[in-house]
Amino acid sequence: MNDYDRVIAAYSEAAPALVPHYDGLPAGGGFDSVEALLPDGSLALDIGAGSGRDAAWLSRKGFEVVAVEPAPEMRVRGEALHQDRSIRWLDDRLPGLEQTHRLGLAFDVILLSAVWQHVEPADRPRALRKLTTLLRPGGVMLLSLRNGPAPAGRPMHPTSVSELEGLARVSGLEVVRVSDRPDLQARREITWSIVCLRLPDDGTGALPLVRGIILADGKSSTYKLGLLRAVARIAEQAPGTAAPTPGAVDSIDVPLGLVALNWVRLYLPLVRAGLPQAPRNSGPDGLAFAKVGFRGLLDIGACSADLRIGAPLTGDLAQATSRALGEAAATIAAMPARFTRYPNSDAPVFGVARARGMKPADALILDRDTLASWGILTVPGHLWRALSRHGAWIEPMLVAEWARLMRGYGDRAGQGIAPGVAEAALAWDEPVRTTALGRLAAERLIDGAGLNCVWTGRALRLSTLDIDHCLPWAVWPCGDLWNLAPCDRRVNQHEKRDRLPSAALFADARERLEAWWTAAYLSDAALGARFLREAAAALPLAKSADAASVYAAMDWRRLRLRQDQQVPEWGSTNSRER
Repeated sequence: MNDYDRVIAAYSEAAPALVPHYDGLPAGGGFDSVEALLPDGSLALDIGAGSGRDAAWLSRKGFEVVAVEPAPEMRVRGEALHQDRSIRWLDDRLPGLEQTHRLGLAFDVILLSAVWQHVEPADRPRALRKLTTLLRPGGVMLLSLRNGPAPAGRPMHPTSVSELEGLARVSGLEVVRVSDRPDLQARREITWSIVCLRLPDDGTGALPLVRGIILADGKSSTYKLGLLRAVARIAEQAPGTAAPTPGAVDSIDVPLGLVALNWVRLYLPLVRAGLPQAPRNSGPDGLAFAKVGFRGLLDIGACSADLRIGAPLTGDLAQATSRALGEAAATIAAMPARFTRYPNSDAPVFGVARARGMKPADALILDRDTLASWGILTVPGHLWRALSRHGAWIEPMLVAEWARLMRGYGDRAGQGIAPGVAEAALAWDEPVRTTALGRLAAERLIDGAGLNCVWTGRALRLSTLDIDHCLPWAVWPCGDLWNLAPCDRRVNQHEKRDRLPSAALFADARERLEAWWTAAYLSDAALGARFLREAAAALPLAKSADAASVYAAMDWRRLRLRQDQQVPEWGSTNSRER
């Protein structure tokens, strides 16, 4: 058992006494001297939340709070004590905070009250880097540093303001204020240093790097844009397929086969339209990836939307897709991944580890494990977060530059491209907006045991049934089974429309959503497997999943949509009772 495990075990064992004791101390953990520096914002992260006292303090100040607590008994008791819908509890720990990073959220405030002394000195540089990547530009990090002896049974390490200031400078943080205060428990041998750090800008260089790849980097083809856009689509629509690189400080691994899948989806309509992807090239001839598999997809009329993650493919489509993914993966590794480099450097931005991949067969399921069989593409953490958080701005820039390049190639080859043609071919081909499977399941249940609206609880009839995209299609086009739910038609069309369910409404709907998923999908082997594959790709979901974990992961995605796109909410008590 290492020091972290010993600390967690000690706090969990002492939780029955510690939770009421900690909760009785002043709210805010003694951060009075820096309270005025809290920014206007909506989201806070409380690391080592303990009894939930400080999480509740932040909630009262208007923040939605993610309360991270690794000690199981502390977490359970804290959650029971502060049953506040604006506080979400999470089992995670420093220095890695892997589960927190999987959420894809950026925080206005990060609070570490009486936590830093438990982080081993050798792990502190990594811990602060990990914390910094979770801050929004302009966000603040508040820490209390313990000065004094450690109690028996709880390993602690010395802390100092000078050490933290040095780590902060390396991480791009500025020290805003340092102050001292006595111990809240009146222990004479203990004092505390309160430190406020701020991230002055994006602190990473990721957005200039993106801009440089798109606009300034030398290009002999559209391949670099294709790679960046393929990765950006994963960050936006399938973040559940990504995972931290084992042993790395800050990078993300994505399945190379999924990058290749998005690559094929992007290039199919462009090649069909005869749009040049390099000088003197207007068709598949000369494109390194357009070999047997890609040409096979062209010949059988494969649609980009057929090639979605989670899809089960059979026959000629499965055979051609498997070959096309291998061809695209080889091209990506040899060309754009190799030659997309940092400014004024020969160092590549992306890392690639290729593997053999799946052999062509008459059946192919495009799940994460299958797509990872072609290898792994490693993305720098700061670039991944930029693509994830700023996709709504990066995507139009990518499309505009790709269209400009194609028009330039066309002009040089004497091939005029009519206005709007390039942009139309570059449009991401979303899956067809269909609710057919959800409707079939709902009609079956209405005819049987009955069915209620997930938002209001009202009994549904065929004449009042609508199938709702819980996270609205207008802001995130997702027709996955987990996002389809039965809803009263009047509520869907006149109240919810293109708005997100509020936190309160979503919490109120939990039992109805889980019951619906179980009855409609999970009770059927084939639909249940598809339901879980789709959820695992789009949501921050563990490999072993059930309805309860899908609900929790969907709530994180709801929060991220609200934060990243400022999507309006609906769901006041009055609107549910009308």
